[in-house]
Amino acid sequence: MKYYIIAGEPSGDLHGSNLIASIKQKDQRAKIRAWGGDLMKQQGATLVKHYRDLAFMGFVEVLMHLRIILNNFKFCKKDILKFAPDAIILIDYPGFNIKVAKFAHKHNIRVYYYISPQVWAWKKQRVYTLKKVVDKMLVILPFEKDFYKNYDVDAHFVGHPILDELSKLKTVNKTIFCRQNGLNPKKEIIALLPGSRKQEVSRMLEVMLKTIKMFPEYQFVIAGAPSLSEEFYKNIIGDEDVQIVFNKTYQLLQVASAAAVTSGTATLETALLYVPEVVCYKGNQISYLIAKNLIKVKYISLVNLIMDKSVVKELIQHDLTPENITEELKLILTSSKKQKNILEDYEELRTVLGNAGASNNAASIIVSDLKNK
Repeated sequence: MKYYIIAGEPSGDLHGSNLIASIKQKDQRAKIRAWGGDLMKQQGATLVKHYRDLAFMGFVEVLMHLRIILNNFKFCKKDILKFAPDAIILIDYPGFNIKVAKFAHKHNIRVYYYISPQVWAWKKQRVYTLKKVVDKMLVILPFEKDFYKNYDVDAHFVGHPILDELSKLKTVNKTIFCRQNGLNPKKEIIALLPGSRKQEVSRMLEVMLKTIKMFPEYQFVIAGAPSLSEEFYKNIIGDEDVQIVFNKTYQLLQVASAAAVTSGTATLETALLYVPEVVCYKGNQISYLIAKNLIKVKYISLVNLIMDKSVVKELIQHDLTPENITEELKLILTSSKKQKNILEDYEELRTVLGNAGASNNAASIIVSDLKNK
């Protein structure tokens, strides 16, 4: 069978690559065409567009790149019809993918949405569109299945794909890691995860870097996004005493004592690796004001949303200052009680998310459903 997969950012590329591997185990004649990244390509997908050309965040940024987005969508429709897939699999990236779902449904192509848009947080009316144009929702957060059930949407909780990745991890030796990456093995590490898109990295890193001088006894290390160049980071860093490592985020977190993390999937990854963190978010002011009026949840980080309580500190927009980041980092680095509470909540979080196997579960549902049809 033929599968057309669309992911618009690095995490989607990662989860899409694992899904492709699982699909190929169950359908050895699978032909796969995809929008994503290098990881999906490595699994044998024919790469149509790279996510680095697709990732625009915020209302203002989307408007500025509207022509590019519309041209991408126009091309996507033609490419789908030419490929004539048996199934379209959408991975998050809702602004683009929901439009694709409508188009596919109109042309009688089965649609599977793996990793749901956060319709439970904002634009809740989208759930009615998803109900109409998506054949099955394959959700990765426990509460999402109940949310969709309330709207009579066919949703299946498959588990969280991050657990698949973490189950493959080998324990990292800090001394060896530091020596291999030009770090000081004798100093504790504070990891900086400023995001993956140029706009957010520029905005977040500028604030994060101003905390370095407050922690002379620690070394700061940036988890570099694979889609961004070292030169891009160095232009932001300037003379600050900070190192960068690329494609080693999980290894870096394993040896870090604390982390400052931009809101997104990385907050959950950091928690599941048991690293005390402070969650950061700062957007374009206009985009932020619009989002503030639209988003109807108590928290922005996945950790707090899943646990439905404040497990990790969130510093949002005007609260995201070097002083506030410094204060929270000092607290989680020096207070044994604070650390104990965070780590106990992380343990409960892992239990709530269940076991590894999301990619395999999702692939089983998709392939089985297609064969039955």
